[in-house]
Amino acid sequence: MPPYLLGLRLHGRRVLVAGGGRVAQRRVPTLLGAGAEVLLVSPEVTPALDDLIAAGRITWRRRPYQAEDCAGVWLIQACTDDPVVNDEIAQEAERRHIWCVRADDKDASAAWTPASGQVDEIGIGVVAGGDPRRSAGVRDAIVEALRDGTVDARRGRARPVGVALVGGGPGDPGLITVRGRQLLAQADVVVADRLAPSALLDELPPDVELIDAAKIPYGRSLAQEKINEVIVDRALAGKFVVRLKGGDPFVFGRGGEELEACAAAGVPVVVVPGVTSAIAVPGSAGVPVTHRGVTQELHIVSAHVAPGDPASTVDWAGLARSTGTLILLMAVERISVIASTLVRYGRSPETAVMVVQDGTLPTQRTLVATLSDVAERVKSAGVRPPAIVVVGDVVRVGQEIEMVRAGQIP
Repeated sequence: MPPYLLGLRLHGRRVLVAGGGRVAQRRVPTLLGAGAEVLLVSPEVTPALDDLIAAGRITWRRRPYQAEDCAGVWLIQACTDDPVVNDEIAQEAERRHIWCVRADDKDASAAWTPASGQVDEIGIGVVAGGDPRRSAGVRDAIVEALRDGTVDARRGRARPVGVALVGGGPGDPGLITVRGRQLLAQADVVVADRLAPSALLDELPPDVELIDAAKIPYGRSLAQEKINEVIVDRALAGKFVVRLKGGDPFVFGRGGEELEACAAAGVPVVVVPGVTSAIAVPGSAGVPVTHRGVTQELHIVSAHVAPGDPASTVDWAGLARSTGTLILLMAVERISVIASTLVRYGRSPETAVMVVQDGTLPTQRTLVATLSDVAERVKSAGVRPPAIVVVGDVVRVGQEIEMVRAGQIP
């Protein structure tokens, strides 16, 4: 017959654990986590249990089991290494109408301990015919699915409220954070940028409202003010809104403006940082943005305004004089004027440059050049946004590493 599953609330209730070995060591922390008062009966205990005893978290009777130990307990874990003793404990428990779990014999056990897990407020317990290995495997799969949002947990009573500013990472959907994936799975409304991982959007339930903010450079897009208005309006209407952005919300993502708009309207906000493309994309191309003995500086620059434009606030002269790595975002369409400006202000024309298009995606491709010829090579190769431009000696480091991996350098 299948078991009747029940969630026991053990807070303040005494539980007897007979035996002080590895099985008891695994089960006692879970019982303590549930608030149980643990009585441990065993002549010897493991060092981990000894620590809990010394901390006063469990009561230890340092002797073999006796029938009187069952008095006043709500649950018994028979974990001794002697089947005869475990049978004696189980019979006494049966006489007293106390549920008893036998660690040594699942078929003779009146109850089974489930493989348990916790994800936020959701508790998971799995019993697979009393098979602990199988139970643990199923438990792990469920926990992972809840954590990464594969399993829809949106239907619970305690729904999140307000807005989540979620960084979706550099493009590969596997690079969103676990927390970001969880919140996305619970969204009522998702407002997504063009650079947000689109594969995640395909997994949304059909009742989720998906709003395309586009954010195509110099193309169609919702104005930032309109995006702020949509986020706030939906949240004030009682919807849980996830603002899904590429990279990190606060690295050239205008997440600060959206946070300000929500704060002004009294909308609660949780910020979930993301993996920024400025670091991840060079890494995916094998280029460390810093490297011991090469550079201790890293400059991340938005190049959507060209050097020389009165609207530019970037100190291009200072960047040219530095020896640090330059990571240029939104720079492909202005690479010619950027390269010439850096050279004019002092960077060597032979400084290595790498351009990475579609970083972390299956369509990723890289181009290696120098400041003297990068503009011409980008044009002839047809490189298009989104792309990250890396300027500095770390590009050579990346090339050397790749040659070592390919066996071209011993």
